[in-house]
Amino acid sequence: MAYEDLRAFIDTLEKAGELKRISVEVDPILEISEITDRVSKQGGPALLFENVKGSSLPVLINAFGSPRRTALALGVESAEEVAARIHALLHTEPPEGLLDKIRMVPRLLEMGAFFPKTVRQGPASEVVKKSGFSLLDLPVLQCWPGDAGRYITFPLVFSRDPGSGKRNCGMYRLQVFDERTTGMHWQTHKQGADHFRRAGKAAPEGKSAGTPTGKMEVAVAIGTDPAITFSAICPLPPDLDEMLFAGFLRNKPVEMMRCQTVDLEVPARAEIILEGTVDLAEHRTEGPFGDHTGFYSLPDEYPVFHVHCMTHRSNPIYSTTLVGKPPMEDCHMGQAIERIFLPLMRMQLPEIVDVHMPFEGVFHNLMFISIRKSYPGHARKIMNAIWSLGQAMFTKCIVVVDEDVDVQNPAEVVWKALNNIDPERDIQFTLGPVDSLDHASRLANYGSKMGVDATRKWPSEGFTRPWPDELRMDPCIRALVDSKWDQLGL
Repeated sequence: MAYEDLRAFIDTLEKAGELKRISVEVDPILEISEITDRVSKQGGPALLFENVKGSSLPVLINAFGSPRRTALALGVESAEEVAARIHALLHTEPPEGLLDKIRMVPRLLEMGAFFPKTVRQGPASEVVKKSGFSLLDLPVLQCWPGDAGRYITFPLVFSRDPGSGKRNCGMYRLQVFDERTTGMHWQTHKQGADHFRRAGKAAPEGKSAGTPTGKMEVAVAIGTDPAITFSAICPLPPDLDEMLFAGFLRNKPVEMMRCQTVDLEVPARAEIILEGTVDLAEHRTEGPFGDHTGFYSLPDEYPVFHVHCMTHRSNPIYSTTLVGKPPMEDCHMGQAIERIFLPLMRMQLPEIVDVHMPFEGVFHNLMFISIRKSYPGHARKIMNAIWSLGQAMFTKCIVVVDEDVDVQNPAEVVWKALNNIDPERDIQFTLGPVDSLDHASRLANYGSKMGVDATRKWPSEGFTRPWPDELRMDPCIRALVDSKWDQLGL
């Protein structure tokens, strides 16, 4: 099912009993966050605050905050359905004859139908403001007491590679500095930051190397349909357009329209669009910010986004999220990503049976992997392969277990792993890039990672002692007791 816009998704949530409208006046400074944090921790509904102090706009938050709502966002019963579609695409056999080629036509037509569609205009430009507007008119939240200010936390940031012209859409928080400027939290490993660096190197003649001049055009969409929002956070290959992937998720192309003041396209049915530039020579202190790690990310120097134009629907809805100590809304989005992209990981590493990133590991701190072990050192090969895969390179701790271990059950993984390892022999350390939010690393963006080989050890790995059998009750006795269980009254 393709949602036309955010409003259609809100209607679906409400009909499913997954949305709570709140008419009591609430303050975007800390109060909405306190309410949302309690609701998130209790597994509560999406929240639509209709009476927000200091703003005429309603605020939607926690819209993806449960497995059911994430599935509703993607128009499926579970994220596994999306994974199955990806698996089917990846495992299409090359056509060998005319009949095979004819059979491929519907699949090719299907893929072609996902490309973004350009329209002249859309609801996102019903109101155009090139002057006389303020970002402070938006109900932007201050999420945590120690935050440096108010942050736009669910922005879809659009930019272009200055060389190839290819579009990127990523979700990078924006600290609101004043009426027209924000920080641009482009972490160094992100695609937006790469566009910024490339633009800085393209300095005009006569300017010294390393002295970037000029400006880079940027557009920000707030309040898009859920497939578009979800695509912005997915770990896609750099050459894959997020809007194409959104079309795949929603089974319908995304309508894109040209901005008013910059040479970029944005989702035509978004609620709010911000257009502007980032000065290639300007940085400003951004942060601290209460982040998804459950700690405040440290202040640092980041580029500055100057907003020159704001467009929006006649009565826009402000969509936002709260991150913090798990479980939170982003945990459920991350869990869906884990399931959806498992086929891509298996395509490169077919020995992988399953992968799980527990909420407590906040995505990049802990990954459990079960494998079909085939040769000595196989677990270490998997560790090194994961550390070479896109955003998976940030994984601080990888635990590899045998295929019979259910990695979706952390208790089983911990039990098996701690029984199976000799710490000196089975733990591997490596140095490399780490997440910018890792406050424990020795340097910013650079530190160590750990791999744990918790598989059964083989003689060919130097283990010559007998490996003991796991305790299991006799199946005949188990069946006998099952038949008597009700009589036992236990």
